[in-house]
Amino acid sequence: MTNQPPAPEPAAAAELPIDSTEITGTDAQLPSTEKPRTAKRITLRSDLRASWLDGLVALLVTAAVFVLLYIRIRNKTSSTVSVMPFMADVGGFWMYFLSQAFGWSALFWAWGTVVLGLLLSGSRPRWLRISGPRLERLHRTTSLNTIALIFAHALFFGAELFRHDTAAWNSALATAFVETFVPGGYTSGTGQIAIPIGQAALYLAIPLGLLFYVRHRFGPRTWRVLHRFVIVVYVLSVWHTLLYGTNVWYDGWFRTSIWLLQLPIAALLLVRLLRPARRSEKLPLSPGAAPSRTGWGLRLAGRLAVVGVMVALVVVVVSGSDGGRTVPPDDTSSTHNHD
Repeated sequence: MTNQPPAPEPAAAAELPIDSTEITGTDAQLPSTEKPRTAKRITLRSDLRASWLDGLVALLVTAAVFVLLYIRIRNKTSSTVSVMPFMADVGGFWMYFLSQAFGWSALFWAWGTVVLGLLLSGSRPRWLRISGPRLERLHRTTSLNTIALIFAHALFFGAELFRHDTAAWNSALATAFVETFVPGGYTSGTGQIAIPIGQAALYLAIPLGLLFYVRHRFGPRTWRVLHRFVIVVYVLSVWHTLLYGTNVWYDGWFRTSIWLLQLPIAALLLVRLLRPARRSEKLPLSPGAAPSRTGWGLRLAGRLAVVGVMVALVVVVVSGSDGGRTVPPDDTSSTHNHD
C-alpha cells in the first residue's frame, strides 16, 4: 500500500450546450425584438473565442479555492489532513491541492451550466431578464470551460502521481496515466468504486458536450435523446465527489452544503418536466389522451421520481445524515488514507 493521493475528487460533468432554436423551441417563445434577423452559424471555434472571459473568471475562482485549500491544509483544519496525515506537507503536495482546486471549480461550473441548460430547455421564468440568445451563449461557454476545468483537474492529479513515483520516468508516466485515466487502474480502497464513477462522468461529458457542434450530421431528434443523458453525467460527478472527496469526507456543514446545492437542480428539473417548452413533451391529464399509455406512464413516473428526490434531499439537509463518515478523534496518527 503506497501513500498516494486519491483520484480526482469532483470529476465534474460538463452540461451540453443547447441550441434553443433546434432543441428546445425556446426561440419561438421569445418576443420579436429578441429574434435575430439573420441566422448565424454556431461553431466550436466561435464559441472558444467567446469563452475567454468566462474562462478567466474560472481561473480566478480556481486560484481562490487553491489558496483556501492551502491555508486549511497548512493550519491542519482540513479533513484532507485527517484522511491522509502525510498531506500536511503543503510544499510537497501542492500539485494535488491544485488538482483539488480545479476539481471544485469544475463542479461549480458544471452546476451553473446544468442550471442554465434547464432554464433554456423549459419555459423560462418571467423574472429572468437575460435574453434567450445571450443565455444560450453563456450556457455554451460555461460548458466548454467545464470540460477544460475537468481536464486540468485530471492532468494535475496525474502529474502529482508522476512526480512522487520513484520508478523510471517512462514507467512512472505509464502508471500515472493508468491510475488517472483507465477505469480499474486505481485499485486502492474506496477508489475501486469511486474513481470509475468519476471517470465515467468525464468520458461521457466530453463527447456529449462536443457533439453539439456536429448535431446536424445525425439530426435534432437524436441530439435531444443524447442531451438527456447529461443529467446522468452530473449525478455521477456529484456522487463521485461525495464518495471520495477528502474535503467532504466527514459529516458536517461542508458536506451537507453539497447536498443543499442539488435542491435547485431538482426543482428546475421538476419545473422542466411539468412545464416543458415543447408541446409534445407535456403530460396529458389522463393516459387516454396520450398517444401511448406506456409513454404516459413513463413520463408520470419520471415526474414522481424527481419529487421523491427532492423530498430525500430535504430530509438529508434537515437531518444532517448525509452519508459522511464520523469525524475521527484528535489522534489521527493511524491510517485514515481512503482504505
